[in-house]
Amino acid sequence: MVRKVSLLLAGALMGASAMSLVYGAPGSTANAAGSDTYKQLAIFGDIFERVRAQYVTPPDEKSLVENAINGMLTSLDPHSSYMNPEAAKDMRVQTKGEFGGLGIEVTMENELVKVITPIDDTPAAKAGVRAGDYIAQIDGEEVRGLTLNDAVEKMRGLVNTPIKLTILREGSDKPIDITVVRDIIKVKAVKYRVEDDVGYMKITSFTEKTYDDLEDAIAKIKEQVPDDKLKGYVLDLRLNPGGLLDQAVSVSDAFLDRGEIVSTRGRDPKDVSRFDARAGDDIDGKPLIVLVNGGSASASEIVAGALQDHRRATVLGTTSFGKGSVQTIIPLSENGALRLTTALYYTPAGKSIQGKGISPDIKVEQPLPEDLEGRDVTRGESDLKGHIKGVEESDEGSGSAAYVPPDPKDDVQLGYALDLLRGVKTNPAFPPNPDKAVMNQ
Repeated sequence: MVRKVSLLLAGALMGASAMSLVYGAPGSTANAAGSDTYKQLAIFGDIFERVRAQYVTPPDEKSLVENAINGMLTSLDPHSSYMNPEAAKDMRVQTKGEFGGLGIEVTMENELVKVITPIDDTPAAKAGVRAGDYIAQIDGEEVRGLTLNDAVEKMRGLVNTPIKLTILREGSDKPIDITVVRDIIKVKAVKYRVEDDVGYMKITSFTEKTYDDLEDAIAKIKEQVPDDKLKGYVLDLRLNPGGLLDQAVSVSDAFLDRGEIVSTRGRDPKDVSRFDARAGDDIDGKPLIVLVNGGSASASEIVAGALQDHRRATVLGTTSFGKGSVQTIIPLSENGALRLTTALYYTPAGKSIQGKGISPDIKVEQPLPEDLEGRDVTRGESDLKGHIKGVEESDEGSGSAAYVPPDPKDDVQLGYALDLLRGVKTNPAFPPNPDKAVMNQ
């Protein structure tokens, strides 16, 4: 069922971004520009030389060029950009879903790297790194003064190479030195668990491994819960910024028997691509509820939109981010890349969610904790400066609060979904009727 199409990323500005990979020689030419354009380019060249020669301090010429390129691209829309070799490499690592590293999820707190959790059965976990540890030094270099990205880059590296972490741990009166030997870290794109008689699957991103991870999760849930006891599944797409389009198509296909999943339309009216489902429902027609919020973007919205239009699943939560554009990743010389918006995608009903988002069938707000009350946690494409105006975008815009409580007991949206599947709650939108599917004719 996994299909090999051009590498299309479908993600939001806050994470991965929607793209297609174009192979070929760097620097291939487009249509010739007019004479006025070349005059403007000559002016740019003149200004560049003046800055180089006369600015009060010698400027970084590479930085000048990169910033000029990015200025041009960001004036188009928030998702087009130039990626230097380092950024392009990082994008490839993210989409591949594996890298040489330690196996820890981290954040930045008090100018130190804080370990959120060590991933099971990875070098960090085996070496004794614990959740809540603060990394103060990496190979003897102070973490203070580094960005989180800089620190992460230092911890990644070649497989079988050692790295020394100096850790501050609550309850310990002195720093702890731990040596970890890097290994291949395979990031699980799908986390799952059994909620008594319901299978719960959370897709964190759409990498090259997402569909395989989903299939594994479904198989493990079926092993743990007998078919006659299994009430259904929850597919959690909240806080998922997106990723690869072909993976979004395959994930949608896992639950669909037939029909269009998504279409993309470019600048030329003839430039239309359609992706269709193949026969076979991997969860055997069991009820399915999809959770979305303001953090669900692009690839997540493709899945939610396809399952909603086909009436295969009930979408529950709040309005999604609303990123309906596709970016093409064009390799450039010296391993940099151009990320350029080249198409919009449409749900099976022919709807563009650009600046509009996916509206849930059942709206359930998630209360914010006290420390977030009064703060703006709303995320939406329509709020981004310079975004492409969607054909169905209204003054209401897109997006909603992007918050999910860390403890499932506090998760009102998940609780509502579980109650629906168990028959504790009822709603006209659940279960959906496939005979009332809305398709583009």
